Amino acid sequence: MTSAFRPAGPTAALLTKQLPRRSTLVRKREDDDTPQPSSPSKRSKVSFDSDVEVRLVEDWEKSPVVIQESVRRAIQKHAIGDNAGYDRVKAIYAPTNQDDDAGTPTSVKYHTAALLSNVAVLDKKCADLVHAVVNSDWLDRPDDYLNLFRQLLANLVSAHGYFLPNVLHMLVDNLTPTLPSQRRTNASSTIPRSQTYATVHKTLQYLLQIIPSACRTLLSVLTKIFPHQSDSRRAHIVYVHHLLKITDYAPILQTDILALITERLVKIDLQVQEDLEEIAEDAEEGVVQRVPRAQSEMDKILDDSEDSDDESDTDDEMDQDIRRTKKITKNVEKMDYILDMLFAYYDQQFAASSASSQAGSLNVLLSQFQTIILPTHRSRHTQFLLFHFVQQSSAHVDVFVGLCAQTSFDKKRPAMVRQAAAAYLASFVARGLHVSSDIVREVWDYLSTELKRICRESEAGCRGPDPQRYSTYYALVQALLYIFCFRWRDLESGPDEDYDDDELPSIYSEERQWRPGVKEAFQLNLFSRLNPLKVCSPAIVTEFARIAHHLRVVYVYHLLETNKRIRLSRYYGSSSYTQVNRETALTARRDEDHQHLDEYFPFDPYYLPRSKRWIEGDYREWKGIPGLDDEKAMESASDEGEIEDSDVEEGTETEESNV
Repeated sequence: MTSAFRPAGPTAALLTKQLPRRSTLVRKREDDDTPQPSSPSKRSKVSFDSDVEVRLVEDWEKSPVVIQESVRRAIQKHAIGDNAGYDRVKAIYAPTNQDDDAGTPTSVKYHTAALLSNVAVLDKKCADLVHAVVNSDWLDRPDDYLNLFRQLLANLVSAHGYFLPNVLHMLVDNLTPTLPSQRRTNASSTIPRSQTYATVHKTLQYLLQIIPSACRTLLSVLTKIFPHQSDSRRAHIVYVHHLLKITDYAPILQTDILALITERLVKIDLQVQEDLEEIAEDAEEGVVQRVPRAQSEMDKILDDSEDSDDESDTDDEMDQDIRRTKKITKNVEKMDYILDMLFAYYDQQFAASSASSQAGSLNVLLSQFQTIILPTHRSRHTQFLLFHFVQQSSAHVDVFVGLCAQTSFDKKRPAMVRQAAAAYLASFVARGLHVSSDIVREVWDYLSTELKRICRESEAGCRGPDPQRYSTYYALVQALLYIFCFRWRDLESGPDEDYDDDELPSIYSEERQWRPGVKEAFQLNLFSRLNPLKVCSPAIVTEFARIAHHLRVVYVYHLLETNKRIRLSRYYGSSSYTQVNRETALTARRDEDHQHLDEYFPFDPYYLPRSKRWIEGDYREWKGIPGLDDEKAMESASDEGEIEDSDVEEGTETEESNV
């Protein structure tokens, strides 16, 4: 049997090990052109085809996401001092005619959206960027951008309240006749002015809804931007119009805004009165007659882009009086327009069916009267707002009359305010066409009772008329005289009877019958040691003496003759413990006109042509006294006839001499 051959011994062990394999695929490539891989540390060279156009991608071509990230990085690098990207973002909002790098509409929109996304990091360090954005030309943009910008402003002031004044200032500044963008670039907007104003109001309303606490800051801004009294008529009209518009969507500011308008109106009113005093006595009617009757409509004023009323008054050849007259005329127009707007505004408020709304409007007027109008000496027209609307209701008349009477006797108030309150009380009762006879008699009884008390308390220590010590008393007596001159028919014993002028008794007829206390009030006060007729306005005293004598209520002419020999300077500060001052040559020559009470009565005739229509049915004009003023008119006509006859005779003599 044969067996398989198996190697044995050392030779067999070597054969069992695997022999190394020799590759048959590897060959030497000494002639191969394939480049060998370079070292990892060595960068490969890149070459570009010269026929390919190379350009930078513009901002408007970038996606909103890319711009948002670039804005975020720009703000982040700005915090560490790298301002390159930050300055490029600011340049996007530069005015188009001042900076060539200003953004296109699409770029501005994308960047505004990016800022909205990064509003949290727009702190005080980015104040210059925020200022550039807030003051950019945004009002001429499409509606989608306006909504985006409006949202940015809201988020900005919500996150960073210290930017609120700047934002509100920008918005209110855009409610003036000349927009800030036009002042910067001298370019006119293609958007109608009314549309621009509507956009600003919508933005303001949105901000106040988001941040109700912004109302206080807004009021401060409104006060700051209010035109100066020397600014143009149109500047005042446009601004006041928008202030009243703000009260529609910010009722919490209504009282303060109306008080602001009234305060500035009173200043204009006083300026007109001061200017009128520098020219002729009858200048007021003459100046008012120069006010154009065909005044521009409000819509035209609001949409007009030019101050057409700002004619140059600096012509060197213009006479000084003419220049002053033109200035007064413009102020009168300005005041007339503002009052007309206020009359229309309050008319809507009082037309409300709700009694609480009417009461609220009345309280607003009364508050302005107490804090602004009453303390202001010689206000001439502003108070007619009260005069008109108080007479809308007998209850309102009672409230106003009671307020004036209470203020007149309030010892806590300054003497000047008490005297002014007495003048308002007398003027309103005398001139108010809807002030009933009952109110006249109630006011008369109240004044006469208080005067009787004051007179009895003061007469014992009084040595003579003293305007310094008894100024309030004299103001109340003058109020009584003024009321009598206008409303004496309501003080007769039969005031409910209707008299026709031709039925009134003449001076030779039976003596009239007066209500109890009328004659007694005159006798007690006029002939007392306080001697009010010496201190009261000579014009009021003269008219009262004439009427009282004609109606046979009291005769004071002999007292007036005695008063001509009395010098008020002798009794200044006099009392029972002081001696009467001896009259010197200096005091004898002193003019006593300044020592008499002012004949100021707040509701004297109203001349403003545009706003006069509001009070035409409320005002009581002066009526002559039948039998007295008729004779005076006949005497005047007779004197004029004599003058004309003398002129004819002189003319005839001249002609004869020439012949």
